[in-house]
Amino acid sequence: MAREGLEVADVFRHFGPAFRDQHGASLSTARRRTMSAIESCRTAALGGHVERCGDCGHQRVAFNSCRNHACPKCQGLARAQWLEDRQAELLDVPYFHVVFTVPDVIATIAFQNQTEVYDILFRTAAETLRTIAADPEHLGAEIGFLGVLHTWGQNLLHHPHIHFLVPGGGIAPDGESWIACRPGFFLPVRVLSRLFRGLFLGDLEKAFLAGRLNFFSAHRHLHEPAAFRRYLAPAYNAEWVVYAKRPFAGPEQVLDYVGRYTHRVAISNNRLVSIDDGKVRFRWKDYRNGNRQKTMTLEANEFIRRFLIHVLPDGFRRIRYYGFLGNRHRSWKLKRCRELLEMPPAGPPADPPADYRDRYEALTGQSLRQCPHCRTGIMVVIDCIARTRVCLPSPDTS
Repeated sequence: MAREGLEVADVFRHFGPAFRDQHGASLSTARRRTMSAIESCRTAALGGHVERCGDCGHQRVAFNSCRNHACPKCQGLARAQWLEDRQAELLDVPYFHVVFTVPDVIATIAFQNQTEVYDILFRTAAETLRTIAADPEHLGAEIGFLGVLHTWGQNLLHHPHIHFLVPGGGIAPDGESWIACRPGFFLPVRVLSRLFRGLFLGDLEKAFLAGRLNFFSAHRHLHEPAAFRRYLAPAYNAEWVVYAKRPFAGPEQVLDYVGRYTHRVAISNNRLVSIDDGKVRFRWKDYRNGNRQKTMTLEANEFIRRFLIHVLPDGFRRIRYYGFLGNRHRSWKLKRCRELLEMPPAGPPADPPADYRDRYEALTGQSLRQCPHCRTGIMVVIDCIARTRVCLPSPDTS
């Protein structure tokens, strides 16, 4: 099947039943629910409505979305709303994109202990940024930032890492001035890398000693303390990857860029090429080979397995805020930042339109009400379509 508009949902519908039969015992509730949601998204299974143009009479059927956070079709409105909410939080300073990645030996442990290890990754990476930024030898200020967890590489293999968006400066210890970072430079990545390594491995060992880590299959032996220490030994000597990209040109570029990361899923539908003979072909970028565009072919069973690796446990928050952007103090600390930077105060947030179509148009400038046929009439709902079966979406905790 090589056609325009191929979707991950097509893969699940064709090969999902066999995958469930083979892996049913090991599939978590969240992964089962994600498969069902994606298969049902924008189909009669979730219900919908019939619309008709008031001018030309054109009719269309609009089925409901699943709203699952792993669905490739359901991130547009959520992304637009999130970016709108962040608009008022932007400061008139350079912004930096900092990425923290763990070695492969840690990724293997994370694969079998997602909630515990991903929490450690967030906690220790954030502590690293705050600690080095607070050091007078580097910046000497309280910074604020947000982090977004990604667990995939372009080939869909497990590759946990966090993207941080960080304003280039912070509040002085006495709260009376803004301390800017050096032009084009945020914090030394080697210093960040080594502190991150020490903090992460320390917290990981504490989790092991407290019995919060589990090991299965080929790694079952890591329950033994001596085996666990031997396994981790290479990670103590390796240089962990932390890198900072060049600062952004302005606030608009910041929002456009970070929006690509916050609501991204493991693979978008437009990267799929074909489904033929039980295999899935998709495009990917090989970062280790000059960012070359390549095509990968996987057995459908393996494609589904790789996709589901990146379905996060229920309730896990993949977007988190720290420092003066932390949820508890964000409002008054951002107000103080704006004062120190001599920026005008932020206006009150506007109440979002109640109807999702009005909200979508307000956020994106694109109308869902305009007739796609005559381009002048307005589509009006004339009938509702009931759900044909129940499909429970995974809650979006972002």
